[in-house]
Amino acid sequence: MKLNFISLLLLSFLFISCHGQTYNAVNTIDVKSFAEKLKTNENPQLLDVRTPEEYSVEHIGNAKNVNWNGDDFVAKVNSYDKSKPIFVYCKVGGRSAQAANKLAELGFKEIYNLNGGIMKWNAENNVNAIPSTKIIGICDQEYGELIKSSDRVMIDFNAKWCAPCKKMNPYILKFQTEMKDKIKIVQLDADENKTIVEQLKLDALPTIIIYEKGKEVWRNVGYISEEDLKKQL
Repeated sequence: MKLNFISLLLLSFLFISCHGQTYNAVNTIDVKSFAEKLKTNENPQLLDVRTPEEYSVEHIGNAKNVNWNGDDFVAKVNSYDKSKPIFVYCKVGGRSAQAANKLAELGFKEIYNLNGGIMKWNAENNVNAIPSTKIIGICDQEYGELIKSSDRVMIDFNAKWCAPCKKMNPYILKFQTEMKDKIKIVQLDADENKTIVEQLKLDALPTIIIYEKGKEVWRNVGYISEEDLKKQL
């Protein structure tokens, strides 16, 4: 009985140790550190883990597209050198964090995940992004007209892949109807309106901005409850 107990403790210790080693390989770093690390590595292994559609709109430097949600993610990343640093990013950091942990499980020893993703990268004016040459979605002039189209306007910047956005969507749609006499509520998909997102330097989703007579009076970044949002409206 005592021997079995000691064996169980040993197995638990080994499990915890292995678990710790997996996540110790992952380094989530800010834009400046990420850019510096890229510069100090010759031909860095840089992975954009978003969808091919997102990648085609813009990507960082010579990044290769390996879709985290694709069926062949593991097969593709296994072709990279596990003994060398590997860099990952997505839109805001959620998918790349999951991808980074998977890379650690697969045996990569040094993994750098971009905190805030390419939204944060663009918001901090990093010149190493390769953007689309066309206006995507609403332009600044149209946006200026939109926020002045009513005395009070709320803009909800969201995305289809954003979990907090999905959670908030039902009550935002409800407010859109119930409070139409008090405030105009407009939803804008960040991926479909990339130009204005970059011009406003938005670096996370969801982002809600309230304007009064065209002037910003309140902003919230990230999830907000139905009750707290209603107080602002």
